[in-house]
Amino acid sequence: MLDEIALTESKTLRASVAERDEVLDKVKQLTLSPDGLHATTKDVATYFEVGETVIWAVIHDHREEIESNGYRVLKGEQLHCFKQVCGIKSRSRSLGVFSRRAVLNTAMLLRESVVARQVRTYLLDHEESGRREPVDNLFHRLTEWVDERISEALVRHLATRVDADVTRIAEDAVRTTIGRTVVPLLDVAIRNDSEHRGRIEALDAEVTRLRRVLREREAAGSMGALDAMNPRQFEQHIAWLCRRDGCDRVTVTGGHGDTGADIVAYTPDGRRVVVQCKSRTPAATITSGDVQQFVGMAKLEYKADIALLVATCPFTRDALLLATRHDVTAVHRGLLESWNTGAALQVLRN
Repeated sequence: MLDEIALTESKTLRASVAERDEVLDKVKQLTLSPDGLHATTKDVATYFEVGETVIWAVIHDHREEIESNGYRVLKGEQLHCFKQVCGIKSRSRSLGVFSRRAVLNTAMLLRESVVARQVRTYLLDHEESGRREPVDNLFHRLTEWVDERISEALVRHLATRVDADVTRIAEDAVRTTIGRTVVPLLDVAIRNDSEHRGRIEALDAEVTRLRRVLREREAAGSMGALDAMNPRQFEQHIAWLCRRDGCDRVTVTGGHGDTGADIVAYTPDGRRVVVQCKSRTPAATITSGDVQQFVGMAKLEYKADIALLVATCPFTRDALLLATRHDVTAVHRGLLESWNTGAALQVLRN
């Protein structure tokens, strides 16, 4: 079975399941506008338990695809009518609205949401169970139907003729039934089988491509991949590592400047985790000044139970000592490499 991450990588695979928006309600209730057809950006962000900026980022990166599935921005008279129908009081001059299909499309692209991952997993499970249905059911039903038609034909012939040549009557009935019904049905079945084979071959080719992409990612080396990320991508990746280690309500805040909290999360036992991410070159260092600024923000402003300062570079000796004195976990380059390759960050487990 395909891993759910495959949907985020493959436009072909997403298109093959784009109609199955019913899975949204299987995972969680989606709030729609009073027209019953659309969800606003706020509704979509609430459904996926992420900030609206995360949804805007997905739209920015995949606008053409999401628009093809029903996303649009209302302006002018369209917006005025929509606000009247839905009782929206906002004075904004534009409003993005999603069809259910566009929400499903977003779920297949959104990496930063546990809900989106559940949707993708459920979607692929549903597809897999559909492919496991026995292919010969059609022919079992067809055989039963042919038997019934032959029996009816024999009854009609025998009711109108007292003839000893029952064999000839049966043969004529079989030939007529097969010629008029079975052959056309088999023709349709053959055409459908060709279409299914073509679809399966296309999906197989896509799976092969995805496996190659995953192998290339693994071959690139984990720290090399982290070094290549921009600051936003690095923050999203650290948020994913927090989720992997059991944290929930993980929010990538961003945009707070160099001394702000980049991620806020909670451990399973309810402790608040505050994370600041430093995406720097391996040759740089985290100084005691960096740690001092983070301590004031995390402990005083955010009331952190667990404070993580995560960096792609080493910490100076003074920075490590200061972090230890103020109960800050210094996730330096070496520890980050271990965490990134599967080791649990112990402070999140205690």
